Amino acid sequence: MLLRLRQMLVKEFLQILRDPRMRMVVFAMPVLQMAVIAFALTTDVTHINLAVLDRDRSPSSRRVIEAFTAAGYFNHTISLDNETGIRRLLDNGTVSAALSIPAEFGSNLKAGRNAELQLIVDGTVSNNSAIILDYANQIISEYNGILRIKYLQRTRGSMLEIPFVEIEHRSWFNPNLESRFYYVPSMIAVVLMVVSMLLSSIAIVREKEIGTVEQIMVTPIRKIEFILGKTLPYWITGFITMTLMFIIAILIFGIRVNGSWFLLYVLAGVYLAGNLGIALLISTTAYTQQQALLTAFLVLTPNVLLSGFIFPVRNMPIIVQYIDWLNPMRWFLEIMHGIIAKGSGLDILWPAALAQTALALVFLCTASVKFRKTL
Repeated sequence: MLLRLRQMLVKEFLQILRDPRMRMVVFAMPVLQMAVIAFALTTDVTHINLAVLDRDRSPSSRRVIEAFTAAGYFNHTISLDNETGIRRLLDNGTVSAALSIPAEFGSNLKAGRNAELQLIVDGTVSNNSAIILDYANQIISEYNGILRIKYLQRTRGSMLEIPFVEIEHRSWFNPNLESRFYYVPSMIAVVLMVVSMLLSSIAIVREKEIGTVEQIMVTPIRKIEFILGKTLPYWITGFITMTLMFIIAILIFGIRVNGSWFLLYVLAGVYLAGNLGIALLISTTAYTQQQALLTAFLVLTPNVLLSGFIFPVRNMPIIVQYIDWLNPMRWFLEIMHGIIAKGSGLDILWPAALAQTALALVFLCTASVKFRKTL
């Protein structure tokens, strides 16, 4: 029995190691994924871009701004002169929060009165927004402690009417920071990628396995017609799947689409085309359905983890952020949340739409070039 088992084990290992694709799947891909993804997987929210509207421009307001930037969480990215720029910066994702300091801030503190500030956060990613608000509360609490000490020193220990800074929070696009408004649209993007990629990744390789590819090779059908014939059914199926998921999202979870449905479906079609391009590229280079499915899973894992769905893209190392430009899901998540939560149009979303379109064209053209009507 042991001899037979040993021979069976030797045979299976030889079969695995003989195939270059299987060697890549078993040994190289896990190492590469671990090396890249492990750097990006962090739930910490750092490098928060902060816009500041300082109407006071006093030493007190400058000290508050310094307290935010010195904490290590916030980057003072943009100084504003009026409120009109706050909406634009939050819409296009340039900043995640905006600090508004009123004109009477410094004079109130100097007169021994309480002073107020306002922090406006982008509530699209509810978990990140809650963390940002917690950071702000900690910073203001520490600032009030320093202010208290200085005031007591100035008044020689008097405990009467010690002023402090109050911070008012406002969360745009998701006032109550409900997680379903972020996770439900994100799940639609994830499911669309999984369904479109897994189903179509075996489209051509299945023809090879059952032997019908030889019959197709002798027909007058052109290569582009064959690619379209393999792509369009799954593209249409993706729209049907997306529609069903949106019906559930609206009726059960109360999701509201604040932007254009037409723009959402057009850009979803581009997203599906990019996913199908990746899947067809996998299918044209694989020899068996098992190889195609394993490769598709290995592509899906980093695409989902590095898309910003779970971990913020801005917190990832710079090199990983550049690699992530090749991830269609990263751009589609920006589009989904921009249209659904913010009601943004193409004037705001054009960078993500352009990147997504370029990726779809590259993947589809590469798959078309790799396909050959010969054995």
